[in-house]
Amino acid sequence: MKIHIDIDCFFVSAARIAYKFLEHKPVVIGGRSDTKIFSRSAKNQTVNFENSGSFVPTFYKAYEERDDDIASFMENGRLRGILTTASYEARAYGIKTAMSLREAKDLCPDVIIKAPNMSLYQDLSHKLHDFLSRKIPLIEQASIDEFYGDLSGWVNDEDIPHFIDTLRHEIKKELQLPVSIGAAKTRYIAKLATTYAKPFGCKIIYPWNFDSFVNSIKVENFAGIGKSMQQKLHAGQIRTLGELRQRRGTLESWGPYAKELYKRVNGESDAAINTKQKRKSIGISRTFDPLSDRRELHRRIHILARHLSFAIFKLDVIPTVFHLSINYEMNQKSHINVSKAEIFTEKKFDALCLEMFHKADTQKRLHLIRLSINCSSFTRDSHKELSLIGFEEEKKMQTLSKSTQKLRERYGIDTLKFGSEM
Repeated sequence: MKIHIDIDCFFVSAARIAYKFLEHKPVVIGGRSDTKIFSRSAKNQTVNFENSGSFVPTFYKAYEERDDDIASFMENGRLRGILTTASYEARAYGIKTAMSLREAKDLCPDVIIKAPNMSLYQDLSHKLHDFLSRKIPLIEQASIDEFYGDLSGWVNDEDIPHFIDTLRHEIKKELQLPVSIGAAKTRYIAKLATTYAKPFGCKIIYPWNFDSFVNSIKVENFAGIGKSMQQKLHAGQIRTLGELRQRRGTLESWGPYAKELYKRVNGESDAAINTKQKRKSIGISRTFDPLSDRRELHRRIHILARHLSFAIFKLDVIPTVFHLSINYEMNQKSHINVSKAEIFTEKKFDALCLEMFHKADTQKRLHLIRLSINCSSFTRDSHKELSLIGFEEEKKMQTLSKSTQKLRERYGIDTLKFGSEM
């Protein structure tokens, strides 16, 4: 059997390890996007790649401690920011993820707001991975707070209830982290089971209770069914997984993705546990107050490009697909994708990011509230051949970029900046 292990309210659970008084109280983790990256003062900052995996986020770590007092979320007398995690005690008041901190405070005046602490999350995630690796032969880290394990040939099916129940209590005792565990024949159903094991519980799906468990679940609750597929299913009068399982022909007529989705829901498709997940993409994004000054936005593109370039050199990969997206006010969006199979240099990447911004910025009358840059399809994975045009000159630029990288790794990312950032 496969198991899926998910830390309950991870960011809140981590905060409760650091601050014992938060136990059994309504707590939310949130705040504003770290826009200090755009300040003109230098910061001793680096990039953190602990527990690096396909869905484990990258974050840029400043060595100064961040204040998480309620006053740090105030601006002009207003509480600002979005919450990322809410404790079960907070959820009882109707507080939900992605809600504004002000809305959360209105629903529960006594709610305690804490700022994210990515260093702590990475450390705890790393410790849990090490702990699970000692207990289970095959462990895959799917994200910063969830893992898959394969118990086949390691634990007999009849012993799995005792094994996973003991495991969750051992994790709680050893790391003070509450986890929920789902078990099933496939990883996809195991993940679904975990959702219904929360909080701090276990749920096992056997062949004999598979139908009764799966059939009544709404399609949007199955991992892998996004908004567009959900809308398509609803338009086809398919609202539950049971109804989906009865419409095999319909799903298969929608193409390969829908065909695979049917197999996953029906427990027919599975994937092996990958103990060494490779990062498939890397990106950086920031949300900020509405901004229309394009010169300032150009400066911010340079800053984001510099930080992302540092991370790419740190990973020692060559991306060949580049994506830039813009979020405007009034819920307007724009994006652009570019493919280039060339040697990666910081100067060329900076120019490309600015070029993509100019092409993607189609709503010049609107204020921007978010910028995102993402790089993917690394040459080690895509098997793309690099262009030989200007190869020798680019090699020289790459050598310069690597020299710059060494200085930044020693003294911080802000040690050397583009003149256009000043």
